[in-house]
Amino acid sequence: MTAPLHDSGSATLEASVEAPAPAAVKIAGRSPGRIAWERLKRDKVALAGGAVVILLILVAVLAPVITHFLGYPVDQPNGSLIDPNLGTPKGALGGISGKHLLGVDPTFGRDVFSRIVYGAQVSMLVAFLAAALAVVLGTLLGSAAGYFGGWIDAVISRVMDVLLAFPQLLFSIALISVLPDKVFGMSGSAPRIGVLVVVIGFFGWPYIGRIVRGQTLSLREREFVEAAKSLGARPGRILIKELLPNLVAPILVYTTLMIPTNILTEAALSYLGVGVKPPTPSWGQMLSDALQTYTIDPAYMVIPGVAIFITVLAFNLFGDGLRDALDPKGS
Repeated sequence: MTAPLHDSGSATLEASVEAPAPAAVKIAGRSPGRIAWERLKRDKVALAGGAVVILLILVAVLAPVITHFLGYPVDQPNGSLIDPNLGTPKGALGGISGKHLLGVDPTFGRDVFSRIVYGAQVSMLVAFLAAALAVVLGTLLGSAAGYFGGWIDAVISRVMDVLLAFPQLLFSIALISVLPDKVFGMSGSAPRIGVLVVVIGFFGWPYIGRIVRGQTLSLREREFVEAAKSLGARPGRILIKELLPNLVAPILVYTTLMIPTNILTEAALSYLGVGVKPPTPSWGQMLSDALQTYTIDPAYMVIPGVAIFITVLAFNLFGDGLRDALDPKGS
């Protein structure tokens, strides 16, 4: 007898049918936020700037706790630390020692470390509140100008042009100079901080307003806006639900770049004597006080100057990195 012949083609077909199919590769989607975070993580300089920014915010928030353990009361004078003959702190480098980490001021012998920490609190408070006010006004007015166009756009754009050309520094000096000692029952530095926030924020919104207006002009012609209109969505809903989520990235980036500008503006106004009132510390006020003794005791000028430099540099580095992460094509 001969062995039965097998059809090799049918055997191969049966083997291919019985073999298990390879598992499908699951592709995980990534949100825009995750993509931006992965880009930001690769920028070590921006991360370093962000770490310094977080540290400065913590220092400002925890100022009472930090000065309790590492410093002295911010307005406590100590004349025994001042050389009566020279009028400068005893010891080298402005009186830096284990008790006074950054020395003492040459006028009253107050602890410079405590004044730097509380100065950070004032600078951060004014900068963040003014930036928040500018962002709210700039987003509302800029998006309205870009979406509605016509006479609304013309009016808002001309207002922005006027404010951009207005001498903000001179107006701030004039306004704060005539400010009474008590405003709405508040005295001391509180009214001045409020005026600084309003003035800096009010004159800052046209910068972000222009950016939001330009972005809105390009977004209003997109398909998702036309689809929302065809479904009967009102302009307010389109602005909030459709346009605003697409404006978050440029608003966030410009806010991080606006804050250091506000810090410099507050320091400049305090340097000119129209910022917060003594004894409330301010970095700009400390620089102004140091003019009298910087030739014989430069430490009191160098320390607040370095604090301003590090703060502004950290915010700028983080803002640049955030811009590159959120909009790599536009960088």
